[in-house]
Amino acid sequence: MEFTPSPSPSPSPAADDDAMRREQLYPREDAPEGFVPPMSPADVAAVEALLGYEFADKSLVEQALTHGSFYYPYRPGESTYERLEYLGDGVLTCLMSREVFVTYRDLPPGPLTRLRAANVDKEKLARVAVDHGIHRFLRHKAPQLDGQIDDFIKELCEYQYHSNGLLDAPKVLSDIVESLIGAIYLDSNFNQEVVWRVFRNLADPLISLETLGRHPLSELLEFCQKNRRGLKIVKDGWDKNLKVDVLVDGELVGSAVYGQKKEIAQNRAAKAALDKLKETLGQCSVESATGEVHVPLDRLDLAGALEIQ
Repeated sequence: MEFTPSPSPSPSPAADDDAMRREQLYPREDAPEGFVPPMSPADVAAVEALLGYEFADKSLVEQALTHGSFYYPYRPGESTYERLEYLGDGVLTCLMSREVFVTYRDLPPGPLTRLRAANVDKEKLARVAVDHGIHRFLRHKAPQLDGQIDDFIKELCEYQYHSNGLLDAPKVLSDIVESLIGAIYLDSNFNQEVVWRVFRNLADPLISLETLGRHPLSELLEFCQKNRRGLKIVKDGWDKNLKVDVLVDGELVGSAVYGQKKEIAQNRAAKAALDKLKETLGQCSVESATGEVHVPLDRLDLAGALEIQ
């Protein structure tokens, strides 16, 4: 059942405060075996208001927002969002495929695939969770998640639509968006139009052909091939100093350090290299390199270096 969304409410009084209150009422050592603190009716209603959808089965809201760590040490692995996430992932892929197919009637499969991916990938859905405050209702007991989410939120403002591989979005954020979509799909008796109306509102603005960015590594590969430049990406030092270097014709043109994922460090190094090339060769020289990338990105083995001559 749908209703008109109201302004985004705050948790009651806040999701963290409510979780703390439940923890105080039922300390871990005193809780009955198998006991799981319930989600408050006020928080369920707040999430429904954020989504613009009223659930017939309120328990789906709680399940969709419950991380596996929340049950520790009582019932690990039970009643988490994983099954709903699976369902939501599938229906979002289907609906976004339909959307880009109908919107861009003359676009070939390659660009259609990139458009679809940009609108339902981990970063885009994580943005949805943060933009609408959905992350505040995540039920978990994994302390590292809070820091990861905070770091992601701080860096979001640097990229208007999408970072194209430069941000490390916490997977849990995209997971809960997918699980809530899956919950709506299930609760609405598998009504795709209901799901699409909710998601379209949450994801606004969708990434369009005009706002679709380019992956920095793909752009760098294309530039080097087009201009017959030698490219070498060195990742051997990442295990020691978390650093990735990019060399063009043997000259160091970009470096990046990132401790969480080698892939993010590699993308940021490629972006730094592109910025340096644009500065030294001119913006038009870099952007004039058009066409398809002939070397697939999956050849970039993260254990070593790729060299293109």
